[in-house]
Amino acid sequence: MDDYALVLNAGSSSLKFCVFQRPDSEKWRLAARGQIEGIGTSPRLSAKGPDGEKLVDEKLSDSIRTGQDAIETLAVWLRSKYAGARVLGVGHRVVHGGPNFDRPTIVSDEVLAELNKLIPLAPLHQPYNLAAIEAVAERLPGVPQVACFDTSFHRGHAPVAELVPLPRELCKSGVARYGFHGISYEYIASVLPQVAPEIATGRVIVAHLGSGASLCALKDGKSVDTTMGFTAVEGLCMGTRPGSIDPGVVLFLFQTLGLSVKEVEAILYKKSGLLAISEISNDMRDLLGRTEPEAILAVDYFVYRTAKEIGALAAVLGGLDALVFTAGIGENSAEVRQRICEASAWLGIELNEEANAGKATRISNAESKVSVWVIPTNEELMIARHTGDLLGIRNAVAGASRP
Repeated sequence: MDDYALVLNAGSSSLKFCVFQRPDSEKWRLAARGQIEGIGTSPRLSAKGPDGEKLVDEKLSDSIRTGQDAIETLAVWLRSKYAGARVLGVGHRVVHGGPNFDRPTIVSDEVLAELNKLIPLAPLHQPYNLAAIEAVAERLPGVPQVACFDTSFHRGHAPVAELVPLPRELCKSGVARYGFHGISYEYIASVLPQVAPEIATGRVIVAHLGSGASLCALKDGKSVDTTMGFTAVEGLCMGTRPGSIDPGVVLFLFQTLGLSVKEVEAILYKKSGLLAISEISNDMRDLLGRTEPEAILAVDYFVYRTAKEIGALAAVLGGLDALVFTAGIGENSAEVRQRICEASAWLGIELNEEANAGKATRISNAESKVSVWVIPTNEELMIARHTGDLLGIRNAVAGASRP
């Protein structure tokens, strides 16, 4: 195998990875996609090749309890699978870039120190993203790493879209609406000219619907507004996050119920959303089709909030030309797509039920005023592109290392 770049997306209990072969043209070649899941409980390594063929699927030792353990395990597998190949660079998804990082950045000690300061703004993701960077630096000290931020695609919004209307002195400390899922939205914007050229320069709302969920308003392929803000809690109802709620509720939790900071943080990030409403599951796949009133209400609320925010972003755009669904729920749930489109029919959406059920790319009728699309996202490829561009991987061999 040629030399390769590695893309990592580290979470609290999983390490997702992609291996991309060094390009000899403008296109990266995917060699493997996989994950180590169940870190700390029942760890398992699985990976597939570019055509979906199984490369590995095995239970791992229970001693793999941390992200660093997972990195070490991945390195051993890579060394056995791609003997003699070198890692030219490692790209990472980092959720929060704060006010100072508006584009992908080569990681240095100084950059890492700044990103650690942002952990309170993304406690579900940032600590694990950065721990993976530190583990790779320890395991492969000569290999350059690139941090790609979920916030950077949204930087440059109009001041009214970024503003948090609090006292100016507080805002100077970095309080602003940053937005998230930017790597996903950037990928969708990058493929629209090929997949759906008729809408690529138009007014488009992209619905990234998964366990974490948000919407992004695109105009001419650029983000103009999004539903998430200072943190990844704002906006839509999510798997375990509530989305937008009255800030007075948070004050009530502190002042009247006497909850601690850690207790409130756990409620907002881990105990709310679909899980709280249903008291059954945070996974839309578990809730769809169930007959319990709480499960039905959870799905209803998810659809309601999404349709409501679509209307708000359509107002920001001054009209709407297209709606694009992506991510886990958006790509795979025909029922949720149908219900959101029905709730948004007033915008001029006419869904083609057969196309929607048949996993077509365009799922609206030809006469629909607003076209509707399903486009799979590929955050890992976007990270690989940025990593290659920043490190000059097409021509570089210096600094490469074997895993």
